[in-house]
Amino acid sequence: MPDTNRPRTIADLPAQLALAPTTPAQAAARYYNTGNAFDVKLPAVPDQSFVNEPLKALHPDTPTCLIPCDVSAQLESATPATTPLSLARYAKIKAGETLSTEFVASGIIVYVISGIGSTTCEAENIEWSTGDVFILPGGGVHVYKATTEADAVLWIVTNEPQLAFENLRAPAQGNAPTCVVHYPADEITRQIDLLYAVGRGKDIPGSALIFSSTSQEAIRNVLPTLTVAMNSLPAGEAQRPHRHNAMAMALIIQGEGCYSIVDGKRKEWSQWATTITPGVAVHSHHNEGNKRAMFLIIQDGGIYYYTRAMGFSFAD
Repeated sequence: MPDTNRPRTIADLPAQLALAPTTPAQAAARYYNTGNAFDVKLPAVPDQSFVNEPLKALHPDTPTCLIPCDVSAQLESATPATTPLSLARYAKIKAGETLSTEFVASGIIVYVISGIGSTTCEAENIEWSTGDVFILPGGGVHVYKATTEADAVLWIVTNEPQLAFENLRAPAQGNAPTCVVHYPADEITRQIDLLYAVGRGKDIPGSALIFSSTSQEAIRNVLPTLTVAMNSLPAGEAQRPHRHNAMAMALIIQGEGCYSIVDGKRKEWSQWATTITPGVAVHSHHNEGNKRAMFLIIQDGGIYYYTRAMGFSFAD
């Protein structure tokens, strides 16, 4: 009779071990092949919107806290994550109170949804208000304080899942890939107005303002792996369908009457929601409202730019 336990092809082989290891290092070895090494099935990044999290952060009864946008169960991630390489949180800081954080990340991206306050990082102090964006180096303790006049709500994004994936620590003080960078709301508005005053060609995908700094000017990112942009879309217009290998995570700042089409499915916008657009998905953005749409985009595009594999293309 035929041996039914005999592998039909190398794809049926389990991981192979050394026949007679003589050291712990040899015993640790595992051997795969071209038939069984590339069939790892990871869960898809969800095309998802986080709506309840900002509602909780903005509710007056919510105490000072961090509210994560966590889909780690869906991603089968061992650590909290919004996408495989990044984590978004809403931070609520009651008037006159402080919130201390110590993220295992190489950098932190912050948008001020509401309120006025300050953040201390190492020897520096940032005075922020509604609409500001600022970048903090990873490593160390950051202290956020709201003024006594009103509560503050922040949107905070880190690359903690990226460091956790490689079992890395936060950089030592002074060794982070970014310095402290502050983009005030009025300067952001001025820069966006400049883009519309100059105009663009149809071959340019949108009128997004890209944030960078002296630390990352050569690669035009805020962190080696993360890009940050304030995207905008005039009333009555749509952004052309396109795709790229990087995932996109967005904070909807102004989006009344707006929606996205992601792989043929319509996704409505909600103010202050965090939305995920999976990598390689064909997507377009549509503004059927009466105001210019504004949404802050964070992508892990730095990885794909560096590996020469961004894969951007229009899909219409």
